[in-house]
Amino acid sequence: MSKRHRPRRGSLAYSPRKRVRSETCRLKREDRVADKEVQSFAGYKAGMSHIMRADNDPNSPTKGMEISAPVTIIETPPLRAVGFRLYKAADYGKNVVTEVWAENGNSLDKIAGIIESSHATSFSINMIASALPELVSGIPKKKHGIMEVKMSGEIEKDLEYAREVFGKDIRVADVFKEGDFVDVTAVTKGKGTQGPVKRWGVMIQNAKARRSGRGRHVGCIGAWTPRRVRWRIPQLGQTGYQQRTEYNKRILKIGEDGEEITPKGGFLNYGIVRNDYIMVKGSVPGPKKRFVRISHALRHYPKLGSPEITYISRVSQQGK
Repeated sequence: MSKRHRPRRGSLAYSPRKRVRSETCRLKREDRVADKEVQSFAGYKAGMSHIMRADNDPNSPTKGMEISAPVTIIETPPLRAVGFRLYKAADYGKNVVTEVWAENGNSLDKIAGIIESSHATSFSINMIASALPELVSGIPKKKHGIMEVKMSGEIEKDLEYAREVFGKDIRVADVFKEGDFVDVTAVTKGKGTQGPVKRWGVMIQNAKARRSGRGRHVGCIGAWTPRRVRWRIPQLGQTGYQQRTEYNKRILKIGEDGEEITPKGGFLNYGIVRNDYIMVKGSVPGPKKRFVRISHALRHYPKLGSPEITYISRVSQQGK
């Protein structure tokens, strides 16, 4: 009889699976999209709906036909450029040189003077942006989410753009346009402490092995020697509430009037969209009201242009 082989379940790349410190996600990637002054934006997940649109993908079997697509609505109030931070390249990464804040009455002359007195190629500027949750009716938050937003990486161009927006609001239409592909980063739904079957996807044991009344555990937690349990063994623990990124999500619509997409009675457990919004094809990590970071896509994606939407569902969600 041949020996049955089955690879391990659950990716170890996400270990240790701990709760995140903050829902304001931190984007650690260093790659930047060329010719984009602002590399990312932020919003709040309102809910899901569906639309009808014309398929303009030249490689799709339904090319030219009207198709249905699930969409996620992300309300995107303006981001306020409250400050800028200057970094200098070092042997082991980047070091903060200085930062200026609009609320302290600072100006960008301090950063410009440091750049002019040294080599500009060794410096980079990041924007310190503030989310404005008080503009969103469905978010019970008073504290602003402060985050760093990477810029193009061209120091002269970034400094000129910083002078234009310092202390001002930036809208989502200034960063993205319809048809763009983006990467969305958010904190997933928290599920608390779960067993290895749900947490890692291990197989439930067969009836013969469940005679003791237990079947939702691993068959063996390790050898007799060495006498310790390795970290690779699937065990129970925290599930969910972890930062995850989904790649190449297409923006189908960017709007200013929330009544165009808000269902009758508002989105369930969220309310009415009152600010700018974007409509993304497919799902987004996290529950409703979750803070979402939206970044320009780094991976290859097709150039499809702006889609033609013929119908947006606004059926009431209150009865579900």
